[in-house]
Amino acid sequence: MTRADTRAAVRNPLAFIAARWTPTPRTLQRAALAALVMAVVIVVTGGAVRLTGSGLGCPTWPKCTDDSLTATREMGLHGVIEFGNRLLTYVLCAAVGWAIIAARSVKPGRPDLTRLGWTQFWVVMGNAVLGGIVVLVGLNPYTVALHFLLSTALIAVATVMWQRTREGGTPPRPLVGTVVQQLVWVLVAVTVLLIAVGTVVTGAGPHAGDSSDVPRMDVPWEDVTRLHSVLAWIVVTLTFALWFVLKAVDAPKGPLDRTRDLFLILLAQGAIGYIQYFTDLPEVLVGAHMLGSCLVWIATLRVLLALRERPAGTGLAQVPVPAPQAYEATSASIAGPR
Repeated sequence: MTRADTRAAVRNPLAFIAARWTPTPRTLQRAALAALVMAVVIVVTGGAVRLTGSGLGCPTWPKCTDDSLTATREMGLHGVIEFGNRLLTYVLCAAVGWAIIAARSVKPGRPDLTRLGWTQFWVVMGNAVLGGIVVLVGLNPYTVALHFLLSTALIAVATVMWQRTREGGTPPRPLVGTVVQQLVWVLVAVTVLLIAVGTVVTGAGPHAGDSSDVPRMDVPWEDVTRLHSVLAWIVVTLTFALWFVLKAVDAPKGPLDRTRDLFLILLAQGAIGYIQYFTDLPEVLVGAHMLGSCLVWIATLRVLLALRERPAGTGLAQVPVPAPQAYEATSASIAGPR
């Protein structure tokens, strides 16, 4: 590497890599999928921290203790679990970084994908800071709920980016009518409310995240649980109704398949929810329910994203052709790729 290359790499590393590497479409899709998978993993492992009472396994932040960056032997298993979850944040950052680099390097350029990658990065940074605040305020349930909701936002952005890597960059073309689109937006809104109320159920419930006496949300837990259950049934009903509407309007296979997937995931999630309620919230089932919450959210977004299409391979960024070259460009396009 020459001195000029070194200066260019230091000055703008993303541009330096993009000038020398072009990822394949499959590599780009895998990078986006890796970021999405890690976004889910960080939620599930965060739930494991809470369910094992390891929320204050590292009692301070950003260090694990005042004197040590890492967990010490005296902190036991709780320290290992909490510090392990913190380390996974770096894996998540690496996955998001890979997605950003791949999106920045694709040819022709896809600035929409790069923006989605950077959005994930800043959500991760914000949630890392909030995670530190959660520890410093002694696992206040309201900050824990916000921590989970920010993770839900990260999953949303990662899902959109993953879907967009499998499409072109052209403006979307709707596959269904306005009424169906409105129905799906209602489904998305109720799902968001369902997840938000779920954080209240968690914040008022018995799993405080630490073996000590951590304050809970001052709301009637059983009443909030019933509200959560009612919202879940509304989401199931809306999904069922959507499937019939899509059938009635002879919608394409994509929206029908995504709606079917959501319905099946909702049934499994509902079964776990009722079993954990009637068995006094065993930790394993609560953790499975948290994973299910992520899958329900992803499946709901995939239904929304399936309502339109951007033909792959035709939506890459287009460079305006000067008038004198218009005939040549048209001839080349007719002749096909070389």
